[in-house]
Amino acid sequence: MTSNDRHRRILSAVQRAGQVSVADLAELTGTSEMTVRRDLEHLAGQGALERYRGGARSLTLRGTEPPFAVRAQESSDAKQRIAAAVADMIVDGEAVVLDSGTTCLEVARLLAPRRLTVMPLSLHAANALTGAPHLRLLLPGGEPRPGELALTGPLAEASLAALRFDTAVIGCCGLNAEAGLTAYDLADAAIKRAIIASAHRVIAVTEPAKFARTALAHVAPASALSLVVTTDDAGDEDVERLTAAGTTVHTV
Repeated sequence: MTSNDRHRRILSAVQRAGQVSVADLAELTGTSEMTVRRDLEHLAGQGALERYRGGARSLTLRGTEPPFAVRAQESSDAKQRIAAAVADMIVDGEAVVLDSGTTCLEVARLLAPRRLTVMPLSLHAANALTGAPHLRLLLPGGEPRPGELALTGPLAEASLAALRFDTAVIGCCGLNAEAGLTAYDLADAAIKRAIIASAHRVIAVTEPAKFARTALAHVAPASALSLVVTTDDAGDEDVERLTAAGTTVHTV
């Protein structure tokens, strides 16, 4: 088992149980307690969990967004497939605005070699795009949220209001036909609304699990999205409801 596989398994166990002992995690991963302790120190340093003597506990509360470091470990294959499909939909020469989040970061990595104009709404994505030889990088203003490094606030909103993009790629905290697109953070919801208003085409990227979630802040109805890109294990009923609500769903 690789270190990334262990980290994903440890995070999943800690999130499910709330807290887990080092001994139990060693048994779960089939490795030594010393290795588990090193893994826990690494994950705690990323803000993915909290260490205590003899184990670790989750930092995720019900109704709150999991830390970026946790989400970055989850469904990496699915996010890469979604990102590849979205990158194929974007034509060289376009102006693109990228939302924050782990799936949008995967999109940024694939767009870096392209001839595009891109404005990322997170420092993670900005870092992935910095130095790209053929890409014109636009940096918005705003205040980065700790951990997430998403740019929010009046300066970020003003940057979006001043520009018009061919395509927006927007992340999801929750998405379904009834509640529409939702976000955990009020400032993030405001940015997502500004992103939608700034773009001719809006592509939402999400794993199917988020079709069952509704977060705190309403962003927009599903009909505000030109396209939703998800994986092919999405439930038929979820896809049908979103389609009936006025958007198109593309599975990969």
